[in-house]
Amino acid sequence: MLFRTLRQVGALATVAVLSAAPASAQQESFGEYLDIVAQHARSEGVSQATIDRVFTGLTPNDRVLALDRDNVSSGGSTTSTGFPSMAGYLARHNTPSRINGGVRKLSEVRSIGYEVERQYGVPAEIVVAIWGHETAYGAVMGSFDLPRSLATLAWEGRRRELFERELIDVLKMVDMGVPRSRLVGSWAGAFGNGQFLPSVYLRLAVDGDGDGDRDLWNSDVDTMHSIANYFRDAGWRTGEPWAVRAYVPNSADRSGIENRVVSPVCPRVHERHSRWLTVREWRERGIEPRAPIGDDVMASLFEPDGPAEPGYLLTQNYKVILEYNCSNYYAMSVGLLADEIGR
Repeated sequence: MLFRTLRQVGALATVAVLSAAPASAQQESFGEYLDIVAQHARSEGVSQATIDRVFTGLTPNDRVLALDRDNVSSGGSTTSTGFPSMAGYLARHNTPSRINGGVRKLSEVRSIGYEVERQYGVPAEIVVAIWGHETAYGAVMGSFDLPRSLATLAWEGRRRELFERELIDVLKMVDMGVPRSRLVGSWAGAFGNGQFLPSVYLRLAVDGDGDGDRDLWNSDVDTMHSIANYFRDAGWRTGEPWAVRAYVPNSADRSGIENRVVSPVCPRVHERHSRWLTVREWRERGIEPRAPIGDDVMASLFEPDGPAEPGYLLTQNYKVILEYNCSNYYAMSVGLLADEIGR
């Protein structure tokens, strides 16, 4: 789900704390906390009718709190890198069923895909791969009541700033005409085919078919346009691959390729990548791309399972996938799934 992107979390971290109540967990009753949120929502223009419609009868969801506590990455066996195996992750996620489902979906939305590629410069197979990873092409979008989940997580307090912002934004969605009955999704507040958060929906969702409704639950057109718009906004470079497989011989010159820049976001993700060089400079070091890519393209070497395993030259577009979900495992599996779907 899209709750966890670099741009979202980074942007939300800069927002002033919305709640006047203490940020530590549950220092006020749930009802008292909703009164505070209602006050802030009204100050941002949300109508009282919407607040009453959404908040009346709302109760905390213990299941959401339990899932939040248990939301830890599964480890699995590690490789010589000290990290869990990328190959194992790919085997679990890029299954023949998911690949075949993506091929079928791309065939179904082919005409939309052409339109999206022309308008946003993002390949249709990348959009479909995101769709497949997020919701199995719309089959698993979640059944949690969004306002209840977001209110519960905000009230709990551990990440109040983030979830309170999303709670107010879901109120704004209702004020704009999104039916209350449509507001279901994941336990952490993401929804629709692409698992957008409310703040992302308000900023980047697109009414692709022009019917006046940005329907990310039921409309293939709106879904494709919205995911592509997210990627364009995040800096997708048209015509550039997300990565290419690379031949890295034992004799390759590895001197001075360590990445010494500490990323301000998701540092453990980025520390696994080398410094950025042009493809020409990688060739000069004996590292050869196995697919077409321009010599002047900037790329970073990534060997997810160690030097004896497959290596990749990552581009700026890989970093865009990371903005959807800041995880090397996720980004690699999306990129490789897109490659399989587009064959």
